[in-house]
Amino acid sequence: MQRYYHWENPECKRLREQTWFRRWIIEGYSVRQLVVQSNHSKAKLYRIIDYWLNNPPENHKHILINHNNLVFDGTFLHRPVSIITLLDAKNNTIISGKYGVSENSDRHLLAFFIPLIAKGLKPISFTVDGNPQVIRTLKTLWPDIIIQRCLIHIQRQGLMWCRRNPKTIYARRLRDIFIQIAHIRTKTDQDQFLESINSWENEYGRHIQSHPERGRVFSDIKRACSMLLKALPDMFHYLDNPDIPFSTNGLEGYFSRLKRNYRQHRGLDKKRLNNYFAWYFFLRPK
Repeated sequence: MQRYYHWENPECKRLREQTWFRRWIIEGYSVRQLVVQSNHSKAKLYRIIDYWLNNPPENHKHILINHNNLVFDGTFLHRPVSIITLLDAKNNTIISGKYGVSENSDRHLLAFFIPLIAKGLKPISFTVDGNPQVIRTLKTLWPDIIIQRCLIHIQRQGLMWCRRNPKTIYARRLRDIFIQIAHIRTKTDQDQFLESINSWENEYGRHIQSHPERGRVFSDIKRACSMLLKALPDMFHYLDNPDIPFSTNGLEGYFSRLKRNYRQHRGLDKKRLNNYFAWYFFLRPK
């Protein structure tokens, strides 16, 4: 009697099936769409997704010593809990990301960064949005670190406080100063910008800061001026080192794609949500 032997390799089968999980994660396809693409049943695809969601990826980045200029930022999915991510500015690749973290929590931030230090992370610079808790934590962990404030965040916040069509001359002048920020590319541009600030300060700044008025519009002008002056020491490191990015825009685009794909899979419980984002950062580092 003729006999036939059939060898199965479950691991290879799992890896082949991971194709559909990758599409579910990276492209945001629904199970209904994957049924058409794969010819698998819904039940089969749900089993594939459940298997990989229950087995999060191992972080393959064991040595991080070569990552020098980094971008750090966070975004909200469900307030007050956010996603934070760390990006290498040289190759625009995500080094690490985590869901369920508060940017205002020292404990959460330390829990995110300390394992990266254990893997050799010794950066030269961080480009950040200006969150004071983040800056304090980074300075605690790396006392000599260069902090580059994101120019786009500074400009956006300043223009919001100055309003689109300010009524007073000092608010219009200050708004013009904020508009200049995104166009500073040389030391000459920097000098002209600083001259504009000094001129505004001498003409309006001291009087405004000492003025007792507390109206909402006037208070916002005070906030805009104070924020700008505090940010100045950390605004122009990118002019001395072109490898330092002047904004966190690389992560803003990444967050937009992540949120678009996540909207297709809302309703995951907390544990599976953590694993969903772990897989997303692993499978789509750019």
